[in-house]
Amino acid sequence: MTESISGQHPGAAADAAVARILAATVRPPAGAPRGVVVDSPPGAGKSTLVVRAARELVAAGERLMIVAQTNGQVDDLVGRLAEKAPELTIGRLHAADSRPGPEVLAHANVTPSDKVADLVEHDVVISTSAKWQWVRAEAPWRHAIVDEAYQMRSDALLAVARLFERALFVGDPGQLDPFTVVGTEQWAGLSYDPSGSAVVTLLAHNPQIEPHRLPVSWRLPASAAPLISRAFYPYTPFRSGTGPDDRRLAVAVRPDGSALDAVIDRAAEHGWALLELPARHTVRTDPQAVAAVAATVRRLLERGLTAHSEQGEGPLTADRIAVGTAHRDQAAAVRAALVAVGVPVDGAAGPAVTVDTANRLQGREYDVTVVLHPLSGRPDATAFHLETGRLCVLASRHRHACIVVARAGIAELLDEHPATEPVQLGVPVAFPDGWEANHQVLQHLSGHRVHLR
Repeated sequence: MTESISGQHPGAAADAAVARILAATVRPPAGAPRGVVVDSPPGAGKSTLVVRAARELVAAGERLMIVAQTNGQVDDLVGRLAEKAPELTIGRLHAADSRPGPEVLAHANVTPSDKVADLVEHDVVISTSAKWQWVRAEAPWRHAIVDEAYQMRSDALLAVARLFERALFVGDPGQLDPFTVVGTEQWAGLSYDPSGSAVVTLLAHNPQIEPHRLPVSWRLPASAAPLISRAFYPYTPFRSGTGPDDRRLAVAVRPDGSALDAVIDRAAEHGWALLELPARHTVRTDPQAVAAVAATVRRLLERGLTAHSEQGEGPLTADRIAVGTAHRDQAAAVRAALVAVGVPVDGAAGPAVTVDTANRLQGREYDVTVVLHPLSGRPDATAFHLETGRLCVLASRHRHACIVVARAGIAELLDEHPATEPVQLGVPVAFPDGWEANHQVLQHLSGHRVHLR
């Protein structure tokens, strides 16, 4: 592994940051703010930090509640905590009409229940914010951890804040904003906007809180971290925990001269590749682009790639590949195309390729990703497709390589369609905006372009 710019080894830099965070959380000085905020880039070890903080808080004699945003995130945290800290008793609080996954219940130190009274004596109780808001507790927890805090709406934080005295908020500021199904224009610019991010609202009302930062991504390779940091985290830069020679993809089957093999070889060598189709305005589920994505994934499996990294080596199997899209109908079209060419997709028995939207891929990690660009084939550039977090998620799920499939003309589309969203007073200007982030990513990909005719 290489040295950081400051001369500090990435592992040492990450350890020093975690030590400061744990000290502020477990041993706060007198008069310290009630909240500790941690900004984390993709793959910086948020879950590992949550596990360590939970263990240290319990070791200090505290009972702890943990808040996550989805049942999948809760189950992942329960499994990780149960495995890494078997000495802890863990309560999995769930809705009355649902049950945790069997992989979670397999741990002997995990107790599921839909009633918090059954779990209050456990060291740690974990549930979603949607479930916690219905909990009535006479004696609140002294400490809470809020995972994926930037995905939490501020109204959800308001609903659960009565349950704890102090909290550690851990999240990624570059990911997608909280989701809501109602219009939010009436709250735009207000410091108490209920649809805004819980962390943004917290910091607006508590200026004395200075966020901590995890400075190293252990997921993104050295080929990806500089671009993702520059394009999406200009004010909180980070670096890769690995060097240029620590990871590589070896291809067993020689190329056949096709564009598909050329783009795979490009991705294996440089970590990035752009498979570019001819410029054209298309329907959202562009059949040619969908077919190109499916063919690329099939060829990845046919060519027998092997992933070499600091964790060892292993074949690139279907379960280590993901396809990311902007819309659910695009994901459904890709699944159908993959099945048609004999590639197993999520839900099939055995290793299968994951195909999903950016929203559902948040927090997940794969060796290789294939991305259908959100602006491919579009006649316009809407706020949805330009949302910075969407492209950030799609471009930051991989440990080795990312292949982007898109039609030509996106750069021209960005130049021809300036922002038309109304300017709201009091709303801070988002930076980098979608135009700037897209241009930076496209500029980098242009050096790794393969034309598909």
